[in-house]
Amino acid sequence: MPRIPDPKFVDLEDEYYHVRFRDPDEFSEIRTPAWAQTAAAEIASGSKVRTGRRAGSDDWAVQSVLIPERAGKSSARTLATKIVEKLES
Repeated sequence: MPRIPDPKFVDLEDEYYHVRFRDPDEFSEIRTPAWAQTAAAEIASGSKVRTGRRAGSDDWAVQSVLIPERAGKSSARTLATKIVEKLES
C-alpha cells in the first residue's frame, strides 16, 4: 500500500481551503480531472482534486485537494486526507 503523505499546509484562497500534499515543483503537469472530483464528492461535496504527472515519469499522484470554505480549516485537512487515501490506496 502506498504511503499517503501528510498535508504540508492548509491555506484559504477564494472559496476553498487548499490542502497541499506534495510540492507542485515535483510535477511536469498538473490537472483537475473530473473523475477525481466525482470520487472526492463522495467524501466532501464540492471539493476538487489536483493531480500531477511526476517529472520524467508517467506516474500520477494527488498534488492538492480543494475543500469548500464552509467545511472549516480543521475539517478541510481531515476531509482532504480521506480523499487522498481513497484515491491513492
